[in-house]
Amino acid sequence: MKLMQVKTSAVVATVAISMSLLAGCKPRNEPVADKQVEVKEEQTIPLIQAKTVEMSLLKSEACNVEGCTQYDLQTIETNVDWINQYFEDRIQKAEPAAFSAEPNEQVKVGEGAVAGLSQSSMSVRYLSQWYKVATFIVDSYTYSAGAAHGLYHKEFVNFDLSLQKRIALQDILIKGTERKVLDELYSANANWLNDHAITRDKLQLSDNFYYGVDGLVFVYPLYELASYAEGMPELILPYRVSQAVIKPEYLPSLPNYKKR
Repeated sequence: MKLMQVKTSAVVATVAISMSLLAGCKPRNEPVADKQVEVKEEQTIPLIQAKTVEMSLLKSEACNVEGCTQYDLQTIETNVDWINQYFEDRIQKAEPAAFSAEPNEQVKVGEGAVAGLSQSSMSVRYLSQWYKVATFIVDSYTYSAGAAHGLYHKEFVNFDLSLQKRIALQDILIKGTERKVLDELYSANANWLNDHAITRDKLQLSDNFYYGVDGLVFVYPLYELASYAEGMPELILPYRVSQAVIKPEYLPSLPNYKKR
C-alpha cells in the first residue's frame, strides 16, 4: 500500500512538472513592440531604347498677317514615359502655332509683292547612355523669309535617370570649382583659342555639354567663339582632370589616371 502511494505521488509530480513547462512555453498576452524592418529596394536604371518620330501637327503651315511658317517637328519615342513627355511638352511650348486650332490669318503684303515662306524645324534624337546618365540632342533650324541664311542650333539634354530630372552643369560640378574648370578647359584647348584671339579671361563656361569619348564636351552657339562658317565650337575638358572638379556620381567609370 505504501509502495502504491509513492508511485502515485511520482506520477502526479511528473504531470505537474510537464504542465508547468508547457505553461512556460505558452505565449503571454503582453504587448510586443512592432519591429520595422527596413527593406532597401535596388533601384532599376532603365536601358534607353529610342527612335525619332514625327509629331502630329494641327497646322503644318501657320500664317498670320506678316507671313507663313512651315513646320517640321519630330520628337523622341523611348521606353521611359517621363522623357517622352518632357520633349513633347517642350516642342509644343516652343512652337505653339503648329498645335493651335485657330484658323490661319490672311497674309497682308504690298501690291505686287509675294509673301515669303519661313521655315522652322525641330527634332530630337538619342545620343548615349552611361549607367544613370542619358543624353539626347535637340536639333533646331529657323529660316526667316528673305534672310541670307537660316540659323541652326544643337542642344544637348542630359538626364539623371535615377532622379528622373534634367541635369545642368551646376548639378555635376563640385561646388566652388568653376574657376578651376575654366582654367583647365582653356589649357586643354589653348591652341584653338589662341588662333581665334580668345584670351583666358574672355572664356566662359557653356551649360550646353555632353559626355564625349575623351572628356566632357562644352558646346558653344554660333558666332560666340567663331564665325558662322565654322559652326558650333566644341571644347573638351579631358577626363584625366575632370576627377577634381566633377562629382563622383556624375563621372563615368575611368582609368586611374596618374598625376603628370
